[in-house]
Amino acid sequence: MSDLFYGVAYYDEYMPEDRLAKDIALMRETGINVVRIAESTWSTLEPQEGEYNFYHIDRVLDAMHEAGIAVIIGTPTYAVPAWLAAKHPDILVTTVDGQQKYGPRQIMDIVNPTFRRYAEKIIRTLMAHVQHHPAIIGWQLDNETKHYDNIGRYMQEGFVRSLREQYPDLARLNKDFGLDYWSNRIDSWQDFPPVENTINASLACAFSRYQRQQVTEYLAWQADIVREYAQPHQFVTHNFDFEWRGYSYGVQPRVDHFAAAQALILPVSISITRVRST
Repeated sequence: MSDLFYGVAYYDEYMPEDRLAKDIALMRETGINVVRIAESTWSTLEPQEGEYNFYHIDRVLDAMHEAGIAVIIGTPTYAVPAWLAAKHPDILVTTVDGQQKYGPRQIMDIVNPTFRRYAEKIIRTLMAHVQHHPAIIGWQLDNETKHYDNIGRYMQEGFVRSLREQYPDLARLNKDFGLDYWSNRIDSWQDFPPVENTINASLACAFSRYQRQQVTEYLAWQADIVREYAQPHQFVTHNFDFEWRGYSYGVQPRVDHFAAAQALILPVSISITRVRST
């Protein structure tokens, strides 16, 4: 792959039906030679459970290929459909503010096994449908993935399991974490408290590290699925975002960029869609 790619995200699913040809003409005029599609399309691709509609994907792939524009397909898992949230409300992430309500994107619990089951199904169904299309040069896993401040049941239970593997002796855990301070000592794994309100900085840090590790595991899990379908010439990548506070950008604390990138075949991209002029 020696070409320099200059591209954009494209969302045919909410554009006017007759816009595609005009947009492609404008892309060619400006030198755009690659587009990313599909990462936000779960509810369009699967409007009801088990019912699939690939109309927008197919027409964009065919039109871009005819125009000589390459395509990157994103797995459509970072914005869940309404029917899934209604049927399985437990897939919505729980934070310190409680369980999130349906509406925004990026509100799923990435370690919830029910979410994983449905996510795997839509990934496999999409990839099986498009995997041999000649326009596709690569795959993007999810979108700007983070742990979304997840403190839910599966995150908490997994964290405790990881500590039990590391500390079969609770006395050592109490000593290493300084849990005698302010009566935080734990003498039974069954009594292990929720960690979101802990006063113990060491425990809070360990939980934060575990949350980031789950993002790494989640992306690696998706990468393994995608590689079952990807062609030898196609890459697998991800678009990590920056931390965004008051227009100041830095390393995103809700994912370990460096560890998570090991699951990819191509150096990661960075999403800069939120850059604003002042």
